[in-house]
Amino acid sequence: MANLGITKYGNPVLRKVAEPVTEINDEIKKIVNDMLDTLYASEGVGIAAPQIGVSKRIIIIDTNPTEASVKPLVIINPEIVEVSGEIKEQEGCLSIPDVRGEVKRYERVVVERLDLDGNKIRVEGTDLLARALQHEIDHINGKLFIDHLSKLKQQLLKNQLRKIEQGQ
Repeated sequence: MANLGITKYGNPVLRKVAEPVTEINDEIKKIVNDMLDTLYASEGVGIAAPQIGVSKRIIIIDTNPTEASVKPLVIINPEIVEVSGEIKEQEGCLSIPDVRGEVKRYERVVVERLDLDGNKIRVEGTDLLARALQHEIDHINGKLFIDHLSKLKQQLLKNQLRKIEQGQ
């Protein structure tokens, strides 16, 4: 297990549609462990495999990292199958440090996924969990939260994004 650091805006892996996981093996389990270490070191709520430079359809969400009895959600090959409501809230991203913006998301989502044992499971999320599910699923689809911002807000962020891209 290792904290691999977060892949930053500008890296092409963040804009690529991630590959489905076809077999849950030791390699996938190592990726998951590395993602967990990186997520907790970064103090985030969620992480997608592309954020550690791996183009696989794996996301992890932990909306309550200080509560040891609540296990993080390890989500492999997620698909949103049901949505309802809308809510607009501030959002940020580990891959785009110090950038925030109001993003409209579904208030409730149902996701079908595989767990680390290969079992097909449905998870329903509202509030923060729903937002995190949508945000991380966007990542494995090559989309970033800034893509949901208005064109004006995107223009205003151009210089800031360029600096992140250049590693400044």
